Amino acid sequence: MNGLSIAERLEKQRTLRDWLRWQLDQADRTIRQLEAEEKEQERRREVARAEMAWKVLPSRAAQGQPMLHRGGCHIDPRRTGLLSQEEAFVAIQQFPELEFCDICAPWGSLGIDKPAPPGSRVRGDDTP
Repeated sequence: MNGLSIAERLEKQRTLRDWLRWQLDQADRTIRQLEAEEKEQERRREVARAEMAWKVLPSRAAQGQPMLHRGGCHIDPRRTGLLSQEEAFVAIQQFPELEFCDICAPWGSLGIDKPAPPGSRVRGDDTP
């Protein structure tokens, strides 16, 4: 046939098989790395989106007021119900007693100079 003995052809096929396995392992490793990079990229996009948004959470106390947070505030890690800047200002107008989270300080990202709009107070501010 091609001048190689059966033993030589067998060895050649085994070598080819080993090389193909190595190639497959390399491809699998690259796929896993790219999938991890893609997942991290999506996570970063979600974090950036949340940081550019706000959220209003209901009070935990029966007599409390709703509270405005930055979208990425760790008080409530859920990324649902995010508001645009315009919607955050509407919430501030609709809820005059709206409190502001003193952890994430949403007033700064809204461009509000004082810690809270009139009629609101910052949580943790116990002054009368």
